Amino acid sequence: MVTCPGLNGRPGLQLFCFPYAGGSPLVFRGWPDSLPKAVEVCPVHLPGRGMRLAEPPFTQMLPLVETIAAALLPYTDRPFAFFGHSMGALISFELARLLHRRHGVEPAHVFVSGCSAPQFPDAIPRLSSLPEPEFLQKLRCLNGTHKEVFENSELMQLLVPVLRADFSVCESYVYTDASPLNCPISVFGGLQDAETSRDQLEAWRCHTSAHFSLQMFPGDHFFLHTSRPLLLRALSLQLHQLINSNGGAVSPE
Repeated sequence: MVTCPGLNGRPGLQLFCFPYAGGSPLVFRGWPDSLPKAVEVCPVHLPGRGMRLAEPPFTQMLPLVETIAAALLPYTDRPFAFFGHSMGALISFELARLLHRRHGVEPAHVFVSGCSAPQFPDAIPRLSSLPEPEFLQKLRCLNGTHKEVFENSELMQLLVPVLRADFSVCESYVYTDASPLNCPISVFGGLQDAETSRDQLEAWRCHTSAHFSLQMFPGDHFFLHTSRPLLLRALSLQLHQLINSNGGAVSPE
């Protein structure tokens, strides 16, 4: 479920990355080249895609997060952080809460991208049960799927069930109030994102007792692609600060 390439024996900081609905670890391809060398980019493979294509995707948040937590526990003896975009951001948040509640461990930082604060259920578009033509039209409007994918009927037959399942994870999610996380939360948003307002991004502030920051970038809901250099530059800067705050335990090279 997790790909951790290793840092040649150095302690490093593990950055577990969670994709948006329908996304795969390929979303984070090339990221290590733009982030500090001491950061180990660890994409999380969700069922139903890539090398896990034969496995049925999850449709509920809690079973998904519980499964991920079990897979990540062996890695939590080293400093780690989470990055998630859209659905991945919601997974990161609930995973951080579960790890703290059940296992007494917490990420050093949570990076939230393109996702309204979890107390806004109406911010999640209801797509999973739409008829096929309307579902595909909504996907086109979201602008996260390449035109070539829509034109490949075989690929769409594989992708649509995964997307419906992922949307169901978000749509069925029920936020429960709890104490804020002890780790900092950094939020990234798209200036032209019609799905997520600045106020909904700012509302993440109440979920941390530590430092909070919000940065906006040009682009719609998928600004992590169109403004990738800007996003990675901002992420890299914050990761450098995080590494340095560990008192030299992680080499910032």
